[in-house]
Amino acid sequence: MNYFKIWLAGARYSMVRTLMFRGDFITWSLVEFLWMGVNLLLVSVIYQHTPSIAGWSQYEMVMLVGTSMLIQRLVMGFFWTNLFELGRNVRSGAFDFFLSQPGHPLFMASTRKLDPDGLLNSFVALGVVIFAAHKLNLHPSLLDMISYGFIIIAALAIHYSVLVLTMALSFWLTSTSGIEGTYFALTEFSRLPKGAFHGIARLVFVWVLPLVIVSNTPADILLHGFKLGWALGLCVIATLWVMVAIYVFNRGLKRYSSASS
Repeated sequence: MNYFKIWLAGARYSMVRTLMFRGDFITWSLVEFLWMGVNLLLVSVIYQHTPSIAGWSQYEMVMLVGTSMLIQRLVMGFFWTNLFELGRNVRSGAFDFFLSQPGHPLFMASTRKLDPDGLLNSFVALGVVIFAAHKLNLHPSLLDMISYGFIIIAALAIHYSVLVLTMALSFWLTSTSGIEGTYFALTEFSRLPKGAFHGIARLVFVWVLPLVIVSNTPADILLHGFKLGWALGLCVIATLWVMVAIYVFNRGLKRYSSASS
């Protein structure tokens, strides 16, 4: 409950700050909305020249892309700004601020702010998923919808862990500039069906870095129903990634030299 109260305080601060700079909020919301529109337009253009991609029809692909965008918008809304600033704070010594806070430094550093524009567009992404389900004439059961939401949470945990591992490199490296772009490059693969990957690419992007699985699995639940094996497997993978991320962060924390040292 103490951590929840701390998070609520940060959320209130973020909302007040957003209302103070409404122009920025509207601008970035529109930018993200247009980016999402471009991705959907690309799908439409591609399917004018082919009936399927790796066995996925047009609206099945729309559902996959919508699911991927939903996960990314939630990651951006809850964690991105905080973790993006982590490297800069470590280099400048401003990370001392989080060491003095009433909670674990990783929690304090990664949840202090929200990005309401990302959270707003997560509803747009959810609308894309619902639209695709309507076009496919799907009628998912309550279990399917609950499982979809639960797997989305597991997907957020994996994305969060990848971001933490990426930004924790700032404890060892002088600068992590450019590494942030690597994360966005990897997430581009999450909008592709796992059947499109073969050989080494399948090993790397499906199993080693499971960013493809985290978008394919929830979409597959809505399309084909709940599959216990995939759901449990993804939850185990998410747990392992979170444990590794926390371990690496704590190891890096021991190397941190504060602003006063």
